[in-house]
Amino acid sequence: MTRKITIKPVTRIEGHATVDIYLDEKGNVSDTRLHILDLRGFEVFCLGRPVEEMPMIMPRICGICSVSHHLASAKACDALFDVRIPEPAAKLRELMHMGQFIHNHALHFFMLAGPDLILGPDADPSIRNIAGLVRQNPELAKTAIKLRSIGHKIIETLGGRPISPISAIPGGFSCPLSEEKRDELLKDAKGALKLAEPAVRASKPVLEKHEDMIRTFDGMKSYFMSIVGEGGNFELYDGPIRIMDPGGKRVDEFEPARYLDFVAEHVEPWSYLKFPYLKALGWPKGVYRVAPLARINIAEKMPTPLAQAELEEFRSRFGRPAHLALLNHHARLIELLYACEWAIELLEGDDITSEDIRAEVGAPKGEGVSAVEAPRGTLFHHYMTDEDGFMKDINLIVATAQNYPAMHFGSRALAKALIKGGKVSEGLLNRVEMLIRAYDPCLSCATHTIRPGQFPIEINVFDENKSKVKNISNIARN
Repeated sequence: MTRKITIKPVTRIEGHATVDIYLDEKGNVSDTRLHILDLRGFEVFCLGRPVEEMPMIMPRICGICSVSHHLASAKACDALFDVRIPEPAAKLRELMHMGQFIHNHALHFFMLAGPDLILGPDADPSIRNIAGLVRQNPELAKTAIKLRSIGHKIIETLGGRPISPISAIPGGFSCPLSEEKRDELLKDAKGALKLAEPAVRASKPVLEKHEDMIRTFDGMKSYFMSIVGEGGNFELYDGPIRIMDPGGKRVDEFEPARYLDFVAEHVEPWSYLKFPYLKALGWPKGVYRVAPLARINIAEKMPTPLAQAELEEFRSRFGRPAHLALLNHHARLIELLYACEWAIELLEGDDITSEDIRAEVGAPKGEGVSAVEAPRGTLFHHYMTDEDGFMKDINLIVATAQNYPAMHFGSRALAKALIKGGKVSEGLLNRVEMLIRAYDPCLSCATHTIRPGQFPIEINVFDENKSKVKNISNIARN
């Protein structure tokens, strides 16, 4: 007789997920399923709306990822209106983007992943949380809170509000940054770097302490994808998209507008979330990963000195590409340093306070595609309008969806490695959660697709002996 173990809910993530682990007669894992149960409807209720409203609507997908959706939406509108925005406007958008990376990475590393790494994966659940972290290391917790506060201040100053910003518009940016506000934010950004440097130094021994455990987590050999900047350097806001194979070889590079030539989506009947994969390789061979680890694997170098020094040290220890899922945490620390350093460079630039921040837009050309690197990985926005500029179709592929195959297959491999002969402990189950948390999943962003007439419904009919006798479903199966 088979036995099912359910982890419900998966904790310290954004959204709701459940893991079902199936054991065979010998108590070994025969299968697992990572169920994503959130449901959103953004793609449908945007239909018929003026496209210029999209940058105001899209941030509401998620309060954590609101800047990423805001910028991706504005960039998609730029493409749809065929307008090149002024350089100062692009820098203001990018500065707001750095604010999001500062607050998001501080939140995830120190508050969501931190309890496992600092208190230990086998600590009692009653203390393995943010409250336990505050008691164990109050100074580190204060640093995380201060970093998040600075990140939110950058977003609020530039975006008009700390959550769901409104300032990026088709053609550029809605208002310039004053000299007074620039000086204030520059001081804050330098303060963030002073906080981040010692926090990273203090965190590295924690990661080193758990290095043996990190190496036991399944290092699935996958492809990687991310945006790259000039010369293949690290980039978060704009650029072509590069694909790296499991051995570290560059295999493709394409402009965001061509994403459908490279990415397809597989559907399973037991989850609302789709499984993206590389079209040329097919499912499941074409599984790929985005997120911090993918970005630092693909990047030739970091554009800022402290982040570059950390990248060199990382590669000397783990190689290139690194595959272990928990190394995403180390990669976040590198990106946190970069975001602080790059915010300072942007704020010290002469044109960051320029009033040349908006280009005139013309008639919509009917279609626009964009991509940005969200904290969790590559984010695509694809808009299609009628001749009057009203939305007639929309497609979003978010980072968490692209990491879903890695989370699903990775948690299955880890469960099979850890659970033997029916011996299951809370600590072992927490390690399965830890693998999922390594990708910092944002499930509100990921499960948004509802098409008219395609609401996913599945009905199972059971008899009095609890045996399934009928299945009724309108879910497409690949």
